[in-house]
Amino acid sequence: MPNFCLPRTSHNCRPLSSGPMTGTAEFQRNNISTINSSSYTSFNKLENMAKIVICTLLALGLFVTLVSSDTIPTQNMSHKEREALREEARDMFYHAYHAYMDNAYPADELMPLSCKGRYRGVTPSRGDMDDILGNFSMTLVDTLDTLVILGDFAEFEHAVKLVIRDVQFDNDIIVSVFETNIRMMGGLLSAHILAEYIQKNAQVMHWYKGELLEMARDLGYRLLPAFNTSTGIPHARVNLRYGMKDELLKKSRETCTACAGTILLEFAALSRLTGDPIFEARAHAAMDALWKLRHRGSDLMGTVLNVHSGDWVRRDSGVGAGIDSYYEYLFKSYVLLGDDKYLARFNRHYNAVMKYVSEGPMLLDVLMHRPHAKSRNFMDALLAFWPGLQVLSGDLKPAVQTHEMLYQVMQMHTFIPEAFTIDFQIHWGQHHLRPEFIESTYFLYRATGDHHYLQVGKKALKALQQHAKVPCGYAAVNDVRTGKHEDRMDSFVLSETFKYLYLLFTEPQDLILNIDEFVFTTEAHLLPLSLAQLGNSTYSFRQSEEHNVLDFMRTCPSSNKLFPEKVRKPLRNFITGSCPRTPATKRLRALDFQASNADHLRAVYDMGITMVSLGDGKVRLFHSFYNAKSPEEGEMGLQFMQEMLELTKLQSLNQLAQLQAVAYPLDDKSNDWTALMAGPSHFSPELTEDDFVESEVILAEPLRACDERLANAEKAKGKILIAERGDCTFVSKARLAQKSGALALIVCDNVPGSSGETQPMFAMSGDGINDVKIPVVFMYSQEFAKLSKVMQRRPHMKIRIMQMIEFKRWQMAKESKANATETTPSASASTTTTTTKKSKPEKEL
Repeated sequence: MPNFCLPRTSHNCRPLSSGPMTGTAEFQRNNISTINSSSYTSFNKLENMAKIVICTLLALGLFVTLVSSDTIPTQNMSHKEREALREEARDMFYHAYHAYMDNAYPADELMPLSCKGRYRGVTPSRGDMDDILGNFSMTLVDTLDTLVILGDFAEFEHAVKLVIRDVQFDNDIIVSVFETNIRMMGGLLSAHILAEYIQKNAQVMHWYKGELLEMARDLGYRLLPAFNTSTGIPHARVNLRYGMKDELLKKSRETCTACAGTILLEFAALSRLTGDPIFEARAHAAMDALWKLRHRGSDLMGTVLNVHSGDWVRRDSGVGAGIDSYYEYLFKSYVLLGDDKYLARFNRHYNAVMKYVSEGPMLLDVLMHRPHAKSRNFMDALLAFWPGLQVLSGDLKPAVQTHEMLYQVMQMHTFIPEAFTIDFQIHWGQHHLRPEFIESTYFLYRATGDHHYLQVGKKALKALQQHAKVPCGYAAVNDVRTGKHEDRMDSFVLSETFKYLYLLFTEPQDLILNIDEFVFTTEAHLLPLSLAQLGNSTYSFRQSEEHNVLDFMRTCPSSNKLFPEKVRKPLRNFITGSCPRTPATKRLRALDFQASNADHLRAVYDMGITMVSLGDGKVRLFHSFYNAKSPEEGEMGLQFMQEMLELTKLQSLNQLAQLQAVAYPLDDKSNDWTALMAGPSHFSPELTEDDFVESEVILAEPLRACDERLANAEKAKGKILIAERGDCTFVSKARLAQKSGALALIVCDNVPGSSGETQPMFAMSGDGINDVKIPVVFMYSQEFAKLSKVMQRRPHMKIRIMQMIEFKRWQMAKESKANATETTPSASASTTTTTTKKSKPEKEL
C-alpha cells in the first residue's frame, strides 16, 4: 500500500519533506503483501517526484481512533448493550431473510405486504424500476456474503447450492447493466471468494470447485455487448440473451454517470480471478472516457450523457442520485488496483465538489458548466454515502458535519426521506430502507471510536423495528409523514442495511474474517486487497501526463480540532436554527438586511454567507461554516439564515398567483362555480391571466399512469386526464398523458388525508427536459376527494384548470355585478341588460 498518515495522537500529520516529526505522531510504511511490484513502482515514482504523503485516515481497513483529552464523547454505550444490539441486528436480518426464502424464493425480491415473490413479467410492472429484475434470484445472490459475515456457514453452503442449481442467465429479458453488475456480479464474486476463504480456513465446503466464478464469467460475457459504443461508455441496459440486438434497445442512447462509472471493481475482480483481461480492459476504457467528458473549467461531471456522442443530457452536478458511486469507484479503484491515476482523478473531482457543491454541511447540486448556479433546491437520500467516502479519503471534518446534518433530518422525520429541501422539509417522502446513512455511520465509528455513532446506529435500528417491520419481512415506507408502507423490500436491505448495522455493533476481532483485508463495493460486497497481487497482463499501469503533483496533494486535518464532538457542537441545532449561545456583539437581523448596504454585505460575508444573483433583482443566500470569520460569526450566520427562512414563509402567504385552480359549476344548470386548490409544475406550461383548459375529465387506466401506454388512451384524447401519484415520476405521467392526446393532467396525491389547507403546496419537479406541452397540476387527496364525489354524480361534467387568482377575480367581479343589479331600480332594466352584455366574456370565467 502507499504511505498513509496514521495519527497515533492528536498531532498534525505532515508531509515527508517537512523535516523531523514532533510529538508521537509518525508515518508508517505498510508493507502489505497484497500489492504487486508494478504498484510499488508507481508509488515510489510518485514519492520521489513529489515527496508527499497521501493522507488517508483509513483506506478500507486502516482505521484510526482519534483521542482528545479535553473532549470526551457523551452517551457511551456499554459492552452489554452493544452485544444486545448486535444480536438484534442479526435477528432483523434473519427475519427478512427467512421471509424471503420461505415466501419468495426463487423470485428476485420479496413483496413483504403481499408475502410473495416479485417476478419480472408476472407481477404488475413498475416501469423502469423493474430493470433491476432478471428472474435470477437476485435477493439470495446479493445476500450470500452477509451470511458469511454472520458466521452462518451452514446456511451459506445451502444458499450457494441453491444458486448453483437454480440460477441461470440465458433469459430473454432486458436488465440494468449497473444494477446487475453491483448486485449479481458483485454477489457472485464475493461469495466465490468467501467460499474459498472458509474452505481453506474453516475446513468446510470441500465440494466447491469455483462454480460461482463460472457463473460470474457467464454473466460478464452477457453484459459485454453494452460496451459496444463509439465512446466505450456502456449502454444503460442490455438483453441477457440477445445483447444489444433487442429491438427495444436499438434506439437507446442515454445513461447516468454512476451507471457507467460503477463497473470497474467487479469487472477487474472478474478478470483477475478468471485470467480473462477483457472485462477489466472494457471497464478501464469506460472510466477513461468519462474522465474526458468532465467540464475542464470546473472539473465537475453531469449526471446523464449520450453513450454514442458523449454529449451531456443533464448537466446537474452533485454527489447524489445519478453520480454518487462514480466518485466512490474512483477512490476504491485506486485502493484495490494500485493505479494512482484514479487517486488523481478522485482528488480533482473531490476538490471541485468541496468548492462548488458543498455549502457547509449541505451538498447542493450545481450546473457543471456554471458551478456557481444551483440547479435544484433539494438533496436526495443517496448522498448520505458521501461522509463515509470522505472518511475513507481522510477528510474527517466535513464528514462529521454532513453526517450530523443528515442525523438531524432523520430525527426530524424518523427516517431520511428520499429527498428533502434546503430548509429540511420533505420533497419526496419515500424511504426505501436505504443503507447509505448507516454505512457512513459505520465508517465514522471505525475512524473515531466515538460512541455517538453507536447511539445513531441504535436510533436507526429502532426506527426500522418500529416503523418498517411487518410479519413478512421489512417493508419500505411510502411516505415518512404518514408511515404508510409500500409492498417493497429491495435486495440491498439484506445485502447492505442489515450488514452495516451488524458490523457497527460488532467488534472487529469477533468477526470470522479480517474485514480490514477487504474493500466494500458500492453494494457492500467484499473484494480482497490481494486481488492487486494477481495483476492484469494486458493492462499496464502508467503515469498519465494529464496529472500533476497538485492532483496528489492532500493534507491531513488537524485532529486536535477535529474530534467529532467538537465539530458537531455548532451543528446541534442546525435544523431548528436555535444556536447554543448568542454573542455579545450586535447582530445583523434578517429583517434589517439591505442588499444595497455595503456594511450589511460585509457583515453577512463575515458570517460565512455568500450571495448568488438569480437575475430580475433576486438573490439566493448560502451559508458555509468554512467561510465564516470565526465560530461565533458562523453561529450568527445560522441565526440569520433561519430568520430569512421565516421571512420567506411569510412571503409565501402572498404567493396566491402561483396556485392553480380546478374549477367546476355547482350543478349542470347553475352558473355558480367553485374551485379546488392545486399546485403547479416546473416542467409544464404555466396557466396565467386568461389562460385556461376546459374539457371533460377521465381517470387514467391504470390509475398510476406509469405503463408505456394507457389502456384507455383513445378515450383520453381531448380530455383532462387524472392520474394518481406514485410508481414513477410526475414528468413520466405527463409525457404519457401528452402521448395519449390529453389536454391536461391532474395528478392526485396517494397519501390519504393530505390537504392543501394544512400542508404547503409544492410545485412538481421535472428532469430538466422541457418536452411537456400540456398543463399539469397537483391536488392533495382531500381536495381530490371532493372532485371525485362530483364526478361520480356527473360523469360527463366539464372542468376548467386555470390560475387561482384569476378565479378569485372572476368571483369578485361576479359578486360586484350581482350587487349592482340588486340596487338598480326596475325602470333601469334596459340599462342593466346593456351593462351585462359588455361584461367579461363568459368563456373567460
